[in-house]
Amino acid sequence: MSSMFDLTGRVSLVSGAASGMGKAVAMAVAEAGSDVVLADINEAGAQATAQEIEALGRRALPVVCDISSPEAIRAMFAKIDETFGQIDFVANIAGEAVRKKPEVIELEEVEWTWRNIVYGRFCICQEAGRRMLKQGRGSIINLGSLASITALGRGHIAYSMAMGAVVQMTRELSTEWSGRGVRVNSVLPAQVLNPGLQERIDSDPRIKDRFLSGIPTGRFGSSDDIKGLAVFLASDASSWITGTLIPMDGGNLAMNAGGSVGTEVFAE
Repeated sequence: MSSMFDLTGRVSLVSGAASGMGKAVAMAVAEAGSDVVLADINEAGAQATAQEIEALGRRALPVVCDISSPEAIRAMFAKIDETFGQIDFVANIAGEAVRKKPEVIELEEVEWTWRNIVYGRFCICQEAGRRMLKQGRGSIINLGSLASITALGRGHIAYSMAMGAVVQMTRELSTEWSGRGVRVNSVLPAQVLNPGLQERIDSDPRIKDRFLSGIPTGRFGSSDDIKGLAVFLASDASSWITGTLIPMDGGNLAMNAGGSVGTEVFAE
């Protein structure tokens, strides 16, 4: 591996590391040489990811952590301090949301979504940032969504509001910290196939065609699609990239709402 992408000697924290994009990021940075802290509420899943990372010859620290709880986050960072004494990269992946139409969603459900997606991410950023600033270096990814900058409808009001806050948090933290060596970026996925999306497709097959009609590459994302971006943003290869919003969307954002994916043939 090019030394620009080498993460040997570094320590990464990944939330949501038991499955999906969180596990993909954890495995990617471990494959690049990093030791990894694996945060998740799914203890068995985090332990399973830890075993895979240790099989690569890296150190792994699975931690049961509810990211909506500042107390749990601070306790996790105390374990990181004790075990590793440093933190070099953070991937804020975990975060749940309530999906209901804006006229019926309860305010408590909006607040619960906000605590999971915004409050928890900021607390992790703050704890990591304090340590990274002392080190004089570090990189943070806040997972966003295309819902951060475009509207999805279909009951995504709480999720979209929260993700909008995540991208602005990313920009503000980058502006505050990048001059002191700490970079903060956001990755914005479109539809990544996961058990939840598959369940929706199984219940209404029309959803698949609707979503794919807006993705020029013609396929849903997979969790592994984030692996290269994660290593790039964690490494020195991206040393002058900060405050950015990087779509990971198969071309979805680039295409006009009335556009065609290019599979239709029209007379010249």
